[in-house]
Amino acid sequence: MASTAPWVSEKPTALLVLADGTVIEGRGLGAEGEAIGEVCFNTALTGYQEILTDPSYAGQIVTFTFPHIGNVGVNEEDEESLAPISRAGAVGAIFKADISTPSNYRATGGLDEWLKKRGVVAMSGLDTRALTALLREKGVADAVIAHSPDGDFDVETLKKKAAGWSGLVGLDLAKDVTSGQSSLWEETPWVWNEGYGEQDAPSMHIVAVDFGVKRNILRLLAGLGAKVTVVPATASAADILALQPDGVFLSNGPGDPAATGDYAVPTLRELLKTDIPIFGICLGHQILALATGGSTVKMHQGHHGANHPVKDHTTGKVEIVSMNHGFAVDTTSLPEGVKETHVSLFDGSNCGIAIVGKPVFSVQHHPEASPGSQDSHYLFRRFANLIRERKGEPALAERA
Repeated sequence: MASTAPWVSEKPTALLVLADGTVIEGRGLGAEGEAIGEVCFNTALTGYQEILTDPSYAGQIVTFTFPHIGNVGVNEEDEESLAPISRAGAVGAIFKADISTPSNYRATGGLDEWLKKRGVVAMSGLDTRALTALLREKGVADAVIAHSPDGDFDVETLKKKAAGWSGLVGLDLAKDVTSGQSSLWEETPWVWNEGYGEQDAPSMHIVAVDFGVKRNILRLLAGLGAKVTVVPATASAADILALQPDGVFLSNGPGDPAATGDYAVPTLRELLKTDIPIFGICLGHQILALATGGSTVKMHQGHHGANHPVKDHTTGKVEIVSMNHGFAVDTTSLPEGVKETHVSLFDGSNCGIAIVGKPVFSVQHHPEASPGSQDSHYLFRRFANLIRERKGEPALAERA
């Protein structure tokens, strides 16, 4: 005999409430409570732990377009924020499928418990394709993500919070994720079955300005023979020059570059008066553009993923790169003497600049990957070669 039990619908234990009043239901994961931020989508197939711990995602809720997130668990080696205890990175995460039991020899724990420990509010069980299509059509959205195991929510209050948030424009988040003091970095890139190495015989000194730097950037610099001194985002030009660097690196980071530029641009303009090689990535790229007199703009949906095609005008080659940015340099604002070196083949937006006649350049994308393609690793050698040239040393092959 057929069962006559009534149909019982599952009570949602998580909500995503957009600033326009849209309410999307799902199942709660990670930390309980709520978080407010900008909802974006990331198209990478791997590297969710690196993505969620990238300080550039501060103030953002990441929607993963790949449906199965958490399969390989988490481990201490894949953290990207400089100080894991600070919990710098995404404030929320959205998945299609529930998190499965981890199955990977490197795993030391599961993603759900890790999200709880980091205070990241997450949800699953929603149509991430539909959400991504919405974000592509209407642009990134301010929102509140909320998780309550009993499913009790004050929806009207959540709507007001989402609508009332000021958003990322005008927000300096670098000051929230930067180092509190200077430190020395010696760890070199990961090698399978060996782990990370250590740079104990440096041949150059690079000062890295930390706007929210990723660990793998520092590893690649150290791997090329650099002693790396990390300094806070607010370090002055005098502070940096007192360290007698052979090169200065401007890191990635979150927030509006124009806001961070209030204190970072004057510092960089002083450094540009010297002949010290300078290399910038992501926010560092945008700060360099601002220091030369250019401007930045907020993007419609931003670039977040590990499959973005970029053309290097200096070589004519196309590379697949990782990206994570919601602001971009306005190419038309670049002054004379600053040339565009890289461009996105998705939308034609600027992805790199260089100052004519100076050992100074930057890129919008993430050549360190973590996660993603290593096509752009050569840019670190390009930077090292500018330093080596200044020291009278032979150049390295850009592509090993």
